Amino acid sequence: MSDLTVLVLAKAPVPGRAKTRLARVTGDEVAADLAAAALLDTITAVAATPGARGHLALTGDLRAATRGPALRAALADWRVTPQRGRTFAERLVAAHADAGPGPVAQVGMDTPQLTPDLLLDAVDGLSSYDACLGPADDGGWWVLARRDPKVAGPLAGVEMSTPATYDDSRAALTAAGHRVCATTVLRDVDTVDDAAEVARLAPGTHFAAAYRAWEATR
Repeated sequence: MSDLTVLVLAKAPVPGRAKTRLARVTGDEVAADLAAAALLDTITAVAATPGARGHLALTGDLRAATRGPALRAALADWRVTPQRGRTFAERLVAAHADAGPGPVAQVGMDTPQLTPDLLLDAVDGLSSYDACLGPADDGGWWVLARRDPKVAGPLAGVEMSTPATYDDSRAALTAAGHRVCATTVLRDVDTVDDAAEVARLAPGTHFAAAYRAWEATR
């Protein structure tokens, strides 16, 4: 799809601020490195998606981030805008408004196993539906595809990062009159167990290499 925008909502992977659940086990520096590796993998997947352009909605400062130079180089051709809003849900809706009309697939930085096929599968649903949500196996969701940025509006009132976030998001969208389809279930990286499984599933990623390097030191 030649006019596809992939919108990535991300936090700059700064030690002490990134992947705090992972950091309880790995320490701040390793957690930030894993987060940076996951973001690099996401950027790589977008770059490999035919016809796609990248838009990063960022909170934090990449100049203070782990792997900051590599991230800034990878984002050279991207549009980068600051996140706006008090809650994550509000920032998500604002990012969709900033991305504008047209086909958009919005993801985060917790799925380094992302591939172009996964992105395109989500967008394919827009031929018959107003939105496509990809469930995460922890009860959240990893992708929202839509054409009209107003589709994301009902999500402003949804509590994110709960075991019911996918169900609540889908209910909010359908209550607003939007037709919603589902796409592939993926595993988010929040814990060390998540990290181990995702590294196993996607062994050629920056994330898997970073995880193996940490695991070798345990």
